[in-house]
Amino acid sequence: MSDRLVPNLGKCSLQSPIKLSNTVGDGIANYIRDEDLVRHDVHVRAGEVTDLTQFFEKAGPREKLYFAPQHVHAAIVTCGGLCPGLNDVIRSVVRCLWYRYGVRRISGVRFGYRGLIPDYGYDIRPLNPDVVDDIHKLGGTVLGSSRGGGDRTSDIVDSLERLNVNILFTIGGDGTQKGSLAIAEEIERRNLKVAVVGIPKTIDNDLLFVDRSFGFDTAVAQASHAVTAAHTEAHSSINGIGLVKLMGRESGFIAAHTVLAVHEVNFVLVPEVDFDLEGPNGLFAHLEKRLAERNHAVIVAAEGAGQKYSAAEGTDASGNRKLGDIGIFLKDAINAHFKKKGIEVNLKYIDPSYIIRSSPASPVDSVYCDRLGSNAVHAAMAGKTRILIGMVNNEFVHIPTGVAIAQRRKVDPESSLWRDAIEATRQPISMVN
Repeated sequence: MSDRLVPNLGKCSLQSPIKLSNTVGDGIANYIRDEDLVRHDVHVRAGEVTDLTQFFEKAGPREKLYFAPQHVHAAIVTCGGLCPGLNDVIRSVVRCLWYRYGVRRISGVRFGYRGLIPDYGYDIRPLNPDVVDDIHKLGGTVLGSSRGGGDRTSDIVDSLERLNVNILFTIGGDGTQKGSLAIAEEIERRNLKVAVVGIPKTIDNDLLFVDRSFGFDTAVAQASHAVTAAHTEAHSSINGIGLVKLMGRESGFIAAHTVLAVHEVNFVLVPEVDFDLEGPNGLFAHLEKRLAERNHAVIVAAEGAGQKYSAAEGTDASGNRKLGDIGIFLKDAINAHFKKKGIEVNLKYIDPSYIIRSSPASPVDSVYCDRLGSNAVHAAMAGKTRILIGMVNNEFVHIPTGVAIAQRRKVDPESSLWRDAIEATRQPISMVN
């Protein structure tokens, strides 16, 4: 260990001007100590450890398969909202099944789980390399997508039986994977031998344990263009304000990363960090100060931020909590505040959400999607089921579906990510009175 110690010029005795905390749980990022270490070697063998709950099974091709490739009928379904990289994953799964394993019966399920429910009348689409070779150049999903239907578990498993499906690949987010788990449990109750392997799709990057979800890199790149445009508009106007709403229902990862990518944002609002509008430490007071000093400001708000001001009631077809539109709310509230004070402002509001969701994947995401898809196939052919494929510590692993969907990953207000985002915007650590 001694060869990995970092030399110090001497004892550190001067107080840093960076105001952080040494207390865990106070909502403020903590200072890093020399005693805080990161494990380098994350590889272990099962017989060498006693607590296997701390580890995930490594993904990849196995020497022995459960399924005979010539007998396999695989099905692929995409569910929920659009996300960059969906077509890349479909392409990867099909090509790995076809070329690496010799599987010749591959079916695309149309329009999400509804495609497996006879009531809706959607046909199954045969897939092969000729069908999918160029789809990675397109946004969206060639199979179509929809929300809901995953609760019709019995009907879905009936369809899988009728189609003689051995492997089901479910590409989707939290609601999709909850449905995937229910389908796998119903399959087990019927004593069927069908593997259900999930490929998690969450543009918000909020999947528990997973380093990064596919589509996230593309989302940050596209969001950065929108924020740059907002800054240009604001900078060119009298008391210009650029307001951009980005995705992030429960987690503000896209907003935080975009702030760091662009470095032209003055206030970032995320679901994990509360803020006030009024009062001496509220957003309006700090926005007034910013305009007085610099004549322009840029605000980025994740869609789930400030729901105490704009909350809606009920859930959508996927079971997600409905959100109020924080972007429209802030636009109207900011304009009303400055009008009341007799201060001229020029506010430009941008919501690029659907442009981002429908974009083709970036090269970084394309590589990631290709590897996710092939590892999903390797897992399924080895008979793995009730799992998701994810990357943990830069390694592809099998994550039990029940573990992955137990809760969402969120931005930790005490993390280095949020600390760096705050430093980039120079907004107060807290905007609560």
